[in-house]
Amino acid sequence: MIQQSYFNERLFKTQESLLETINTYHVLQNCSILEMDLKSLDIQWSSVFLRNVIFLGCELAESDQAIIRSKGGLIIPPNEGLPYNPYRRELYTCRELLDGYNELDDQSLDLKIYKHFSVSRYNPHIIEALSQRIHDHAIDDSLRELVGYDDTGMTGLKCVGFMGGHGKLRTDPFYRKTAHTARLLGKEGYFIISGGGPGIMEAANLGAYFANYEAEDLEKAFKIMEVAPHYTDAGFIQSALDVFEYYPEGAESLAIPTWFYGHEPSNVFASHIAKYFSNSIREDTLLALCHHGVVFAPGSAGTTQEIFQDAAQNHYATFGYYSPMVFLGKERYEIETSLFPVLKQLAYNEPYYKFLYLSDEPEEIVDFILNNPPEQKVDK
Repeated sequence: MIQQSYFNERLFKTQESLLETINTYHVLQNCSILEMDLKSLDIQWSSVFLRNVIFLGCELAESDQAIIRSKGGLIIPPNEGLPYNPYRRELYTCRELLDGYNELDDQSLDLKIYKHFSVSRYNPHIIEALSQRIHDHAIDDSLRELVGYDDTGMTGLKCVGFMGGHGKLRTDPFYRKTAHTARLLGKEGYFIISGGGPGIMEAANLGAYFANYEAEDLEKAFKIMEVAPHYTDAGFIQSALDVFEYYPEGAESLAIPTWFYGHEPSNVFASHIAKYFSNSIREDTLLALCHHGVVFAPGSAGTTQEIFQDAAQNHYATFGYYSPMVFLGKERYEIETSLFPVLKQLAYNEPYYKFLYLSDEPEEIVDFILNNPPEQKVDK
C-alpha cells in the first residue's frame, strides 16, 4: 500500500525537489510537475511508481514519454506560438508586462497578450481555452503562495481590497482620498489589493507604494501624475513611471487585473500582478482574499456589482469569515444611490451587520478596520 505521506508536494517547480522525492520514495502521486527539462536528468521512470501525475510543459525523451504514459501519467507538452506562458511559476511584474512599451508604438507584452486573447475571446479553440485555464490556475497557485493561506482559509498577509471607478481622474478628490487611505493602511501593516487598472485601482496601489513615505511625498506624486489625469491621455503611463525616479523604495502591494478589460492599462504601482484571462475568476478571487476588509470608493455599475458580490460572500461567510465592508463617500453611497442603507437593511440581524461602515475620511476608515478584525464563522 502506497501511503499519502510518500507524496510531499502538490506542485513540483524545481528539479531539486522532484529528484529528492523520487530518490527517497520512488513514488509520485497526486501531483504536477511544472515546465522542467527532464531529458538531462538520470531518472529511471520504469522504477518509479506513478499515480495521478501530470507533466505540464516538460521536456521529455520519447522513450521516457512512452514509459510514463504506460503508467498512466498525463503529459501536456509545451505550447509554442503563444505570447504568454501557460505554465508560469510566479506572478507578473510591471516591468515584465511593460517590456517593449512605447507610447507611439506599443509593443509591450501586455498588449500582445491582449490582442492574441481578443481574436478568439468569445469562441476559443479547445487548445487555446485549455492554455488559458492552465495559465489562470498557475496564477491561482502563485497567489496562494504569496498570501499564505492556513488551514482555516485565513491569509498570512492582512489583505484589504479597494474597489471603485476605473474612470476616476487622478485629480478627483476620491482618487486622492483612496490613495491616502491605502497609504495609512499600509503603514499599519495591511497588504493592499486592487483590481489592477486605472482610476481608483491605481490610487490604491499608489497609496500602498507610498506606505514607506510621508503624506507630503504622496502629494508630490499627485502633482507629477496630474499632467495626464485620465488613462486615455498622452503620457498617462510615463507620468506614473516618472514617480519611481523620485521615490524608488516603495512598499509592496498586489494588483489583480484581467485581459478581459485589456484596453485599460495595468497600473504600474503594484509589486505583484496576478493577471487573469477569466474575469469572473479574477473578481471572485479578489474579494475572497480580502478577509480584513474591502473599501468601496465611488464607482458605477461594476463597483455596484462588486458590492453585492462581497455582500453575498459576507452574508453566507462563503470563505469562513465575516469582514469589514467600508464605503468611502457618504454622498455617493447614502444619498445618490442609497446603496449603504439598502445593504444595512439586507444585513440586519446578520453577523456582518456590525462590519458595515460609511465615512468620507481616510483616518476614520483606517481606525474602523483596525478595530474590526475578521471573525471566523462558527457552525451551529
